Order: sequence, then structure tokens, then C-alpha cells
Amino acid sequence: MLSVIFFAIAGSALASSPQNYLYISSGNLDKINNLLTRYDIEGVQIVYNWKTLEKSEDEYDFSKIEHDLKFLEGLHKKLFIQLQDRFFEPDARYVPDYLMQDPIYKGGIISQYDRAGEGTPLTYGWAAQQWNVAVQARYQKLLLALAKKFDGKIAGINLPETAIDINQKRDTTGFSCDKYFNAEIENLKFARNAFKQSYVVQYVNFWPCEWDNDHRYMSRLFAFAEENDIGLGGPDIVPYKKAQMKNAYPFFHHYQGKLRLVAMAVQEPTLTYLNPKTKKTFTKSEIVDFATNYLGADIIFWSTSSPWFYY
Repeated sequence: MLSVIFFAIAGSALASSPQNYLYISSGNLDKINNLLTRYDIEGVQIVYNWKTLEKSEDEYDFSKIEHDLKFLEGLHKKLFIQLQDRFFEPDARYVPDYLMQDPIYKGGIISQYDRAGEGTPLTYGWAAQQWNVAVQARYQKLLLALAKKFDGKIAGINLPETAIDINQKRDTTGFSCDKYFNAEIENLKFARNAFKQSYVVQYVNFWPCEWDNDHRYMSRLFAFAEENDIGLGGPDIVPYKKAQMKNAYPFFHHYQGKLRLVAMAVQEPTLTYLNPKTKKTFTKSEIVDFATNYLGADIIFWSTSSPWFYY
């Protein structure tokens, strides 16, 4: 089975366009049956939050993944897992309760803010304190448990975006930008060692404290990924977006053909951005052209609300 997965995806680098996957949250698979029957859909990327998979300390529940994998295999579709440790709503504290209760974890999560789309207000959510070695150890233990169960059965696993915005002046968790970067690299290395067959992909868009690679976080990540046979990707394909062009996008362009896999997403906020030339939202062809020819994408994870699925 593994050789089929590797051949099918790796071969897409030679194709004229990236492979198409759907992007959904856990629990929504049964709502997209009409899209799953499309011949041009290779599989689904499903977001599973930490709390869903670890009910209490060392009590893992992978039944949702097992159900989704079996369902997709019956349709001859592939599964990508996104293991989510950060959340973008005020009430979304989707980590196991023990992380927020045991003092060793210093609350387990930290408040962060995000702007979900063009012209939208700031929204507040939460992120796991990966720079806290106690929290990180629990996250890596989950990664290992997932690998033991699903390595070689799923097409791949991706770790969520590198961007995180917190109020450092009020921080009491020991956060620093260097600690955060190092923790993300350690998690990525751990995931690569745990998943020896399925793809491992790190989403990268921005790093805290960095602009235009002035801390060399971005350049170090891409070099690390190339050296360690790791895929990279990102949560948004917005052609030539100025902020992205000062961060991850030029590195994807430079590393075309050098990375194990490039898997990019068109999520709901992505669909709100306007093409500055047309003053309209980007079309599918504009997104695919940029993803293919500039970013070198092998896979696009499409939001199921993408309008071109419905005309």
C-alpha cells in the first residue's frame, strides 16, 4: 500500500497541476459525499484536535481517524491528518484537561490572536505551549502513538502553521521566539522519526519576531526540511500576497524540486482575498497557476466551500 501512496503523490510533481484534496474538520466527512465522488479528488485532509485524540492522560481515542480512514479507503481516497494544537476561537481550548489543570504545564495553552481573512477583525484563540518541555513531551507522545497506529496507512500527517501571535509583555509561560522556533523544529524532527513511511509536512507561513528572514528562522526551516526528507506547506495560497512574499513564499519558490512534498491549502479565509488587479476574489485558475508555477505545490487542500465545486 505504501508504495502506491508514494508513487501517486510524488509523481504529481511531474503533472501539469497539483493533486486535489478536500480540507475539512473532524466529524464532517459524511457531509461531503457529493464532492468525494469527483474523479479529480484524490483524498481528504482532516483536522483532528488534540483533545479529540487524547481524552485523558495516556488515554488515546483514535476511533474518529479509524472511521474516516476506513470510509475513505472504501472510496479509494487517501487521508491526510492535520494534528491541531492551536485554535482560533475564544472558547476553543481543545487540549486535554490535564494540561490546563496540572501546575507542571503552566496552564498548557496560551492566548493568541489571528485575523481570519481579508478585512476581518482580530479574533482570539489559544495555542499549546510547545516551548514548555512538559507540554511538548505530551504532544510528542501523541505523535508517537499516532505513528504506531497509522504510519503507512495514511498518506501523511501535517503539523499546523508556524504563525503565532501572543502578548509577550504579559507572558508568564517562559515564551521566547527562539524557544518557540527550536520547539517546532524538535517536534518536526520527532514526527519524521516516528512516521517512517507516511509523509510528514510542516505548515509554515510566518515566524513570531521575524520579518524577511531577519532571524534566519525561515531559511533554517527550509534547509532542515530538505536535509531530513520533510515536506512543507501552508494554510493559504494567496498569489503574491505582500506579507507572504516577505516570509514563506520566496522560499517555496527557491526550493522547487528540492522538498519531499509541497502541500498547500485554500481554507475559508483564503477565499476572501481580492486580486488587486481585478478587485475580485481570486479564481481557481489564478490560485492553481500560482501554486504550480511559483510555489511548486504537489497537493492543494481545498476548502469544501470553494465556489468552483458548485458550478
